[in-house]
Amino acid sequence: MDPAAEQFGRNCGDMLEQLGVIDALLDEAAAGGGQKAMDRMRSRGKMPVRERIAAVLDPNSPFLEISPLAGYGSDYALGGGMVIGIGVIAGTECVILANDPSVLGGALTPYAWKKWARALEIARDNRMPYVSFVESAGADLRVETDNGGGRKVNTTHFAESGRFFYELIELSKMRIPTVCVVFGSSTAGGAYQPGLSDYNIVVKGQSKIFLAGPPLVKMATGEESDDESLGGAALHAEVSGLGDYFAEDEMDALRICREVVSHLNWRKAGPEALLPAEEPAYDAEELLGLVSRDLRQPVDVRNVIARVADGSRFEEFKARYGPTVVCGWTRIHGYPVGVLGNNGVIYPDAAEKAAHFIQLCNQIDVPLLFLQNITGYIVGREFEAAGIIKKGSQMLNAVSNSTVPHLTVIIGASYGAAPTGCRAGRSGTASPSCGRPPRSPSWAPSRSLGSCPWSAGAGPRARASSSTRRKTRRSSPWSRRSRNGGPSRSQPPARSVTTGSSTRTTRAPCSGCACRWCATGRSPGPRATGCSGCDVHQSARRQPRRDRPARHAHGAPDGHPLHRRLHRQ
Repeated sequence: MDPAAEQFGRNCGDMLEQLGVIDALLDEAAAGGGQKAMDRMRSRGKMPVRERIAAVLDPNSPFLEISPLAGYGSDYALGGGMVIGIGVIAGTECVILANDPSVLGGALTPYAWKKWARALEIARDNRMPYVSFVESAGADLRVETDNGGGRKVNTTHFAESGRFFYELIELSKMRIPTVCVVFGSSTAGGAYQPGLSDYNIVVKGQSKIFLAGPPLVKMATGEESDDESLGGAALHAEVSGLGDYFAEDEMDALRICREVVSHLNWRKAGPEALLPAEEPAYDAEELLGLVSRDLRQPVDVRNVIARVADGSRFEEFKARYGPTVVCGWTRIHGYPVGVLGNNGVIYPDAAEKAAHFIQLCNQIDVPLLFLQNITGYIVGREFEAAGIIKKGSQMLNAVSNSTVPHLTVIIGASYGAAPTGCRAGRSGTASPSCGRPPRSPSWAPSRSLGSCPWSAGAGPRARASSSTRRKTRRSSPWSRRSRNGGPSRSQPPARSVTTGSSTRTTRAPCSGCACRWCATGRSPGPRATGCSGCDVHQSARRQPRRDRPARHAHGAPDGHPLHRRLHRQ
């Protein structure tokens, strides 16, 4: 790859142009229901949803937003009227879900349902405390008009909502704390969100929790009541007992939320990074010029790995066999990772190689990072005879039965049946295990067939500045000389999409919830500490335990093949 080439410059220009489009969409999502709705909230003494999240997080800590562009291309507001993500509260990584009251009063749209389900899944699979900021009008029951001119009512939520309540209860069953801060109205089914949570915080004069509001109560029973006497904060804190903590205002509620999380003494399973993070030997900014707007142009995935891996070190597995699938071991921000990338269509030998590699990573409890740019499995008479169905099925079987964390970055095409085996996404695992990925980000020019629109733009953009990267120009992406690198202090901002240059830094907060992964079913003992894996300034405290999964002693950087710097032929 020649950064001085004309094609490289053209690719960078195209990528930056796409990022401009993404930034505009993210600004639209952050605007919620519009400036008028925001002004109305502020006039009532309420904070916009993103300001609430920023206020509850630890200072200067990242927030990894999930699916910020949900609802793109639909009639619903961009973002779906809900914000979800992973943030650090009082030194503990938490899944945060927040209704956006500026969009339909926080009503649950079809995209909000999907985001809610994803938040619960991440909290369950990664054993992370679940914090919800509730201010919702309940399900979106607006009447729609069908093509025949008749009227119909959106009632699909009745079948779905029961599952959400079940999964919220299941978190408590699994001893995963659930904290609910009620900032406004929580009516009908929404009242069960605080009702089913372990800790509830209500706000004076704002929180309203009841199964039926005053108009419906009057119509059903004839009883006269107002919001405060029927289900206000004082009632639930002093009489019903639903409210565990009574806050004077929103900032007081957020302070109490931080105190609640701080006393959880949360521990989570999984090893911390054994080695300090090290910057790649090659400039990560060069990733912007790798992918062409024309996705038919090939991309050598080794060039991506060289600009993401610590020290640009990569131990390639079966380099001469099945060359269209590139497999090997490396480290990212100090965590050992198995990388599986594509350099073209998948042939029978490449599928067999991928299945073998996935099984090896599971054998040694190393997470998998999929770098996906794939147009599918090869077809034709010769390849049918070579067993493409059988060996492709072996690959699908290996992915489906994998129990280590999976993370996927879609760096180009994503077509056909191969993404099911390569993406490691929600379609690739049938059971709610740790094998399901915390997130599946895409680069800006990526194209994916068969993926949900609400997941296509997941994740933040952490564009690493040129000043923080060591610019190196070499003929090979693999360095041979040793480099001294300290812990990385780069952290992603709270918004935007994953780009080529941010692939490494965006993955850093994922390390806390994925690489230090939940060994549910393997180690029933106490969890490792809740010290933030997102915050690279902190080191995890640990308590001794006999049933902790064995750590893998990789030895000195120059003594173990994992740390060997390889020269690409």
